[in-house]
Amino acid sequence: MDINVTILGSGTAVPSLQRSACSVMMEINRHTIVFDSGPGTMRRLLEAGKTLNHISHIFYSHFHPDHTSEMIPVLFATRYHEPLKRQGGITLTGGNRFLEFFDRLKHAYGNWMAPEPDFLTLIEMNPDEKPEMTHDDFTVRVAKVAHADESVAYRISTSSGKSVVYSGDTDFSENLIELSKNADLLICETAFPDEFKKDKHSTPAIAGEMAEKAGVRKLVITHFYPVCEKVDLAKQCRRAYSGPLILAEDLLRIRV
Repeated sequence: MDINVTILGSGTAVPSLQRSACSVMMEINRHTIVFDSGPGTMRRLLEAGKTLNHISHIFYSHFHPDHTSEMIPVLFATRYHEPLKRQGGITLTGGNRFLEFFDRLKHAYGNWMAPEPDFLTLIEMNPDEKPEMTHDDFTVRVAKVAHADESVAYRISTSSGKSVVYSGDTDFSENLIELSKNADLLICETAFPDEFKKDKHSTPAIAGEMAEKAGVRKLVITHFYPVCEKVDLAKQCRRAYSGPLILAEDLLRIRV
């Protein structure tokens, strides 16, 4: 069973005509799942040939606006009448305190983001207490990474042995290395070039080092701030990583 990956957003909250903010889509058999929904996600989803009706799960790496801001439009859009209203439910998953985060949003927006009864399922995956869940066609495992208190990375695995890891935002993380061991694909943030390293974010060299130590079969680096456009990110990543390397672009497709 293949995992078809589409990069919906390879950028940040800084506006860009070429790059939407963070989001990745994976298609696994009959499931279409999304990781993070930063600004521009829904438009990129349409450009990728999908609508909200196709999405069964959204997984959130952490709660910063460039990763979550279109959660509200996603839920608001479900209130449309037929024929636009989706037919099935949707599951939202996040790390520690995700339920609290959602309640605070609901307090701010009220019924405008309250879907119909039984439509929405919320799951909080605590890496220490609930690190793994199995859905129909895939298993998801989480690990805490070095960014915000609630930050998690996700590993998606199929029954056929295919696996993709989505890092979310992170600095160097032994947990991410362990989660990514022998994965077919690691999608790792590299927000800034090596010479502009920021705390709690990776650089190309850091992403490359983690990928090399994990023995991943392919590395995609993503989540580029504008300064990245002026730097040879691949060259910096190659200081540590010897395997197949791809620099993400919006609507890039990869079959695993």
